[in-house]
Amino acid sequence: MNIIEIKNLSHHFADGAIGIDDINLTIREGEFVVFAGMNGSGKSTLFRHLNGLLTPSNGTVILDGVSVADDPKRARRMVGMVFQNADSQIVGETVYDDVAFGPENLGLKRDIIAQRVSEALNAVNLSTHADQRPHLLSGGEKRRLAIAGILAMGSRVLVFDEPFSNLDYPGIRQVLNQIVTLHHAGHTILIATHDLEKVICHAQRLIFMKAGNIIRDGAPNDNLKEAERFGVRAPCASRFGKEPVSWLL
Repeated sequence: MNIIEIKNLSHHFADGAIGIDDINLTIREGEFVVFAGMNGSGKSTLFRHLNGLLTPSNGTVILDGVSVADDPKRARRMVGMVFQNADSQIVGETVYDDVAFGPENLGLKRDIIAQRVSEALNAVNLSTHADQRPHLLSGGEKRRLAIAGILAMGSRVLVFDEPFSNLDYPGIRQVLNQIVTLHHAGHTILIATHDLEKVICHAQRLIFMKAGNIIRDGAPNDNLKEAERFGVRAPCASRFGKEPVSWLL
């Protein structure tokens, strides 16, 4: 079943620059898709249309049968985004308060909020940090906190914009493990990156973007050989004719 259908989607910025240009795309529920391309290729712009953060100049985005334009609140519950700068998503004085912020804005009852927060913190292994100030967390923990926040909203689609940037090796492994676990639990995963090394082993589909367009779309092993044509560094192993190895091994 397709959970996302994108039809003739374009976005032109106020200065006339083209962010994305006539994109047509479908994503199946439970799929793990990596979007790769140079900075400015349109990955982030495309993602921001999935939950109504940007309004298209033309075209539509349909989530499980309902247009984002017709019900943007539903779209923001359904599609949760983790931004490159996790600090920009922190709003609570404590870890618990931060995760509770979204469900509170949905007007849920206190007992339901408490249950959602508890389940979300358990899912990302931050339960013991519930009373801690978020800004004292490590980089990897902040990304996991952002993930907890969207899980508490009941998001079915999890979107990650450069999730490994500015993280050390332990932080990368923490976040990658979390993403893979959520995929195994049934979530649809979309990741934008120009660094394929860390995540490609776990992807089911690899899409290259350039100048606001989708250039290639297919199985990772079929597309990796063309990575550097589109300004994306190929994984080290694939450059030597070998299969990439997971960073979680």
